[in-house]
Order: sequence, then C-alpha cells, then structure tokens
Amino acid sequence: MSQPVSGDPTSQPDGPAEAAIPSAPQPDPSALPAPATPYPPNQQSPAPRRRRGLLIASIALAATLVLCLGGGVAAFLAVRAAEDGTGAEEPTAAVEEFLTAVYRDRDAAQASSLVCSAAKDQVKISAKVAEVEEYAADYKKPYFRWSPLKVDDETEDRAVITTTVTMTTADEKVADLPLRLTVVKSMGWRVCEVAQG
Repeated sequence: MSQPVSGDPTSQPDGPAEAAIPSAPQPDPSALPAPATPYPPNQQSPAPRRRRGLLIASIALAATLVLCLGGGVAAFLAVRAAEDGTGAEEPTAAVEEFLTAVYRDRDAAQASSLVCSAAKDQVKISAKVAEVEEYAADYKKPYFRWSPLKVDDETEDRAVITTTVTMTTADEKVADLPLRLTVVKSMGWRVCEVAQG
C-alpha cells in the first residue's frame, strides 16, 4: 500500500498518477554564490591593466635600447667617417698639407679633411679660410709662405710644431703670423689645434 501524499493520514491516492513522487529539494538561498558585480562602463579589471602596463614598459625599454644602440653605432660611424682615409705619415707633412690648403689653395673642404675629428668643425674651418681670403683680397697679389717647420715636442701620438706664416705682396708689403700647431696621430697624422705663436 502506498503512503498518502498530503498530510491527511486517512486520504488515499485517487489513482496511479497521484502516486507519491518525491519532490526536488529547493536550494538554500544563503548557500548560492553572490552574483558577479559588473564593472562600471569606464573601468576595467585590474589584471589586464597590469598586463598592459608590463607590455608598455617592455616596448618602451626595447625602443630605448634600439635608440641607444643605434645612436652609439651612428656616433662610431660618424667619427670613423670623420677620419676617413689616412693622415700624413709624418707630423710635419700634416702641417705642410694643412697650411697649403688654408693659405695657398684656400680650400676649406681640403683643410677639413686634414684635421682630427675633435677639430672637424666645417663652419669654423670655412670661416678661417674666408678670413684669409678676405685678408688677401685687400692686397695686391699676395703670396703666402712659411718658415721651415720646427718640431718642439713629439711623443708617439702627439707633436707640437711651430712656424711663421709670411704674406708678401707685389708692392713689397710683408706681414708675419707665428703659429703653433698641435698634431695627433689618428689613422695617420692630423692637425688638431692651431694657435698664434
């Protein structure tokens, strides 16, 4: 015999369809997890932000390294190109070629190719050659020559040479300029500094 469905002990089931069917247990609302709180529309979760920050920092670091390495290589190549070719074999030969370029040929580009990288300032060299040109233009047929070059001090890679540059003109005017030139050995000898007397 079957058990009554309702709480009435005397009631009998009406038929087979009303037979006792156990009901499914109802969940306890306090045992359910709390629903996920959506983020406001303008905010994102912290985890992606950290990943994005790491990604941005990595890209910035990589870009900095590329720029530093690229700049270092460019500087090396610029200095290397500044002293392309070979300098003179002797300190006096370097000075002779430099004085010829400035005073006789008045060629700033040629003079620039004869100086060390520390002195390679095309603007200053061009200004000095222009100054010599302007000075010579004030006189009738100027001619520049210099006294025999004298090595005052020489080491393995540096020498100080003195001379006096003399300008004479067709109307027999004469002007002297004593010079002291410092020459360094860097892929050959090159003029690095010129000072008056």
